[in-house]
Amino acid sequence: MKPRRNPRESTIVRQIVAALRTIPGVVVRKRHGSSWTVAGDPDLYGSYKGRHFEIEVKRPSGEVSEIQQARLRDWERAGALVGVARGVEDALVVLGISEAGN
Repeated sequence: MKPRRNPRESTIVRQIVAALRTIPGVVVRKRHGSSWTVAGDPDLYGSYKGRHFEIEVKRPSGEVSEIQQARLRDWERAGALVGVARGVEDALVVLGISEAGN
């Protein structure tokens, strides 16, 4: 089966979570929207070797909204590793990890 050129965001999230969970020192969670969450908070959060991270996941053609950009800046000012990931490699870059090793 040929891979989709513009996969669903949920597919990208699953791929990133699965990849990060194989890396020692990483705890990752998917944030699910509810009345208790803050609008625009990133899709994934967790810790890598004691350092908090927040990752907004987008499709290759997806745009980051102004509110999402503002939330990423909030987390960055608080000391978190932050970024936008359109695939596993982007998520690894946010955490400062390469696929070859950490």
